[in-house]
Amino acid sequence: MTGNNILKTKRSFRGIDLNRIRNRNEVRVINQLPDILKEYPDFEPHIINIQDVYALTLNLLPPRYIQQLSIVLQEPVSDEQIREALRKAIEKVRVHPIK
Repeated sequence: MTGNNILKTKRSFRGIDLNRIRNRNEVRVINQLPDILKEYPDFEPHIINIQDVYALTLNLLPPRYIQQLSIVLQEPVSDEQIREALRKAIEKVRVHPIK
């Protein structure tokens, strides 16, 4: 199955919608991305490069899946871990950008 087909696949099982289960780190990475990109003023990423940075960063972090009505008691992934993962991903994409 290609990447595009995976993204278009409806996620359900026995009529139960599973689309609302999300990795909690997704929003945290998106929120920190602008500040970390400011550290790289010479890097002007294209859309696909931003997507690559985002995906690579999430792959560097342990997943933190939540569902509707989840209660988060503690956050085992620190903001600093997210910032470091973002930096690693940006460095990797800078070396091999897609234009």
